[in-house]
Amino acid sequence: MSLIRPKKGKQGRWPYALLLFFFPLILFFSFRWLVIETFVIPSESMVPNLFIHDHILVQKYVYGIKPMMGDGWLINWSEPKRGDVVVFRYPDNRDVFFIKRLVGLPGDKIEVKGMNVKVNGELLDLKPIENPVQDISFRVAFQPDAQYYSEKLGDTDHFVRFEGNSASDFEMEAKTFEVAPNSYFVMGDNRYNSQDSRFWGNLPKDLLVGRARYIWFSCEKMLEAAPYICDPLSLRLERLFKTIN
Repeated sequence: MSLIRPKKGKQGRWPYALLLFFFPLILFFSFRWLVIETFVIPSESMVPNLFIHDHILVQKYVYGIKPMMGDGWLINWSEPKRGDVVVFRYPDNRDVFFIKRLVGLPGDKIEVKGMNVKVNGELLDLKPIENPVQDISFRVAFQPDAQYYSEKLGDTDHFVRFEGNSASDFEMEAKTFEVAPNSYFVMGDNRYNSQDSRFWGNLPKDLLVGRARYIWFSCEKMLEAAPYICDPLSLRLERLFKTIN
């Protein structure tokens, strides 16, 4: 006696075909939602640490899980640390993403006057960089009229830049800020070329997206025909797979 395997009709193959089509998409969007998302740096506000057209990886899981749509948190298992470089939705236009360094935590008192920043009365330590043009990380960012320093913020040592000619009267005035509960105070590393908490106030915690961790790609220019694709002739090879501090 022989057994005859019934043939599957077209109707039986559809679920398998749909699974093959949709599973990679579901996996991709789930990874992007929960784990890592890519962004491109659009401005000079984080120079000399991040340049225009640096392509970065942002860790979305590090602070918790956010809804797929909208703001807030589904689960929040850790808090940002002072010195973290964070990506967030701009409070005045939530369709726009900003990247800044976290300076103040809830309850902190922040005092800013020009180059001087105090956190709870303690002045952040600035050490001048004598020859920034010799450091490969400054070659694109270097400008002769700018001053470069190493700044210590929490457990993080990073670079900051001050362009004396770019300082506005507002930035040179002494100002004091109180960081509200469930909020943060953020600043750009290019201190006189950054729209940050000094101008628009505290960053609500619900607008955080994640922590910027790596530069995975970088170039001087984008293709004219495809402005979202790097020009392969202008790659910054020394910046590939660089950790963001």
